[in-house]
Amino acid sequence: MNPLHGIMLKLASVAVFMTMASLIKAASDTVPPGEAVFFRSAFAVPVILVWLIVTRGVRAGLATKNPLGHFWRGLMGTCAMGCGFAGLGLLPLPEVTALGYASPLLTVVFAAMFLGETVRLFRILSVTLGLAGVLIILSPRLTAVSGGAIDHAEALGAVVVLAGAVFSALAQVFVRKLVNEERTSAIVFYFSVNSALLSLISLPFGWVLPDAATAVMLIGAGLLGGVGQILLTSSYRHADASVIAPFEYASMLLALAVGYFVFDEVPTVVVLSGAALVVAAGILIIWRESRLGLERDRQRKAMTPQG
Repeated sequence: MNPLHGIMLKLASVAVFMTMASLIKAASDTVPPGEAVFFRSAFAVPVILVWLIVTRGVRAGLATKNPLGHFWRGLMGTCAMGCGFAGLGLLPLPEVTALGYASPLLTVVFAAMFLGETVRLFRILSVTLGLAGVLIILSPRLTAVSGGAIDHAEALGAVVVLAGAVFSALAQVFVRKLVNEERTSAIVFYFSVNSALLSLISLPFGWVLPDAATAVMLIGAGLLGGVGQILLTSSYRHADASVIAPFEYASMLLALAVGYFVFDEVPTVVVLSGAALVVAAGILIIWRESRLGLERDRQRKAMTPQG
């Protein structure tokens, strides 16, 4: 275990994914979300295959005991990606990023509903705090709050991004089931394959032939998506999840910088305030899970016969 190495890999993955999102956003004016999902997924596959070959993990990466589980995880993940990409074309990058933070909060709810996980008062209060932050971010997009003066395209963007967070949380529920019997490499590989194939369903709904510059951006997004997934997966080999996970929120700083300098987007106080609450809730949940993990370790050690 090398926590510093793990943290650096995590931060690198965050930067790569933010660059990928920026390329998708730049291409969103001409390319529909379903087509963007195809490029993002299809061109990630060769990157992942090369990684498996280099690490001599091809056989393990392709072996699976639960193909149906991979399908459902792929379906939910593809829907999440499509909604997220659609939102990038309709909303500022920082706002899309902040609303995406609702996903781990919703995962807590869905894990309790579908996996029977115990949710104690601390996590309930943390999730409530985070969802309050989401409502604050959404408030300018709601007719009841804004007095009817809303941009319908941006309102649609807020809805689809939030829907993407719901699908992403559902995907994480399937991942939690898969990790009990599948290798991480298999989960990563089959997700990219399934999402590439599932994205073809949107082919009749307005795919376009991209120009050279747009094609380069889309292919680059796919390659970066594969690299980012490898970096993310590798980061958890060097440090515990409780150490790595909080650094996901560095993406907000990158989103603010990229949004301002690349897309000329200035976040509002409302968005920043709501994002702060969502981030605080996520960190509280991670901190609580870390403390519970340490407590479980102490209990196991106390019950282990010494001698």
